Amino acid sequence: MDKSIKLSPAQPLSKVCLDKGLSDFEAVFNFVKQLPYGRTTNRSDFTQVLQEHKGTCSTKHALLKAIAIENDIDDLKLCLGVFEMNSKNTPKIKHVLEQYHLDYIPEAHCYLRHHNDIIDITFNSTTEPSFSETLQYEVHIEPNQIGDYKVTFHKSYLKTWIKNEQLHLSFNQLWKIREACILAISE
Repeated sequence: MDKSIKLSPAQPLSKVCLDKGLSDFEAVFNFVKQLPYGRTTNRSDFTQVLQEHKGTCSTKHALLKAIAIENDIDDLKLCLGVFEMNSKNTPKIKHVLEQYHLDYIPEAHCYLRHHNDIIDITFNSTTEPSFSETLQYEVHIEPNQIGDYKVTFHKSYLKTWIKNEQLHLSFNQLWKIREACILAISE
């Protein structure tokens, strides 16, 4: 992927980036990558990353994909994957998992894919994405699918997982545990 592609001033998101002094895709990529992890006011509106200067896996990667679309960068895919979120790949959740006697929770995660390479800038890490070893499922999505579609898909996946694993937890209990994990990551 050629990150040096100049942004088009005729495109709305690209214009916002240009107004911030970000002239090419690489500058936008690096700007978004360095932003801290955190939910924006509206988790379905990836454009808020540019105003609130924070983002999640969904909003950061959806924003980059939307800007790629505006600038005819076709070889960058937005992915929704489900991986085993555990204490090895997400150390901050260790105490939550231990409290509920779980080895892992299937977590829906958004990231980018360029050909066979996974690009994950959720936490501004330069290391290989830690979730890739436990990836259970992956599908390409569009930026507008990071809200209701992602949440509905994730909840359905978890309900099936509870049943298949014969866990003695209700879906509501598991979702609360998952939210406690997300809170632990944010701290």
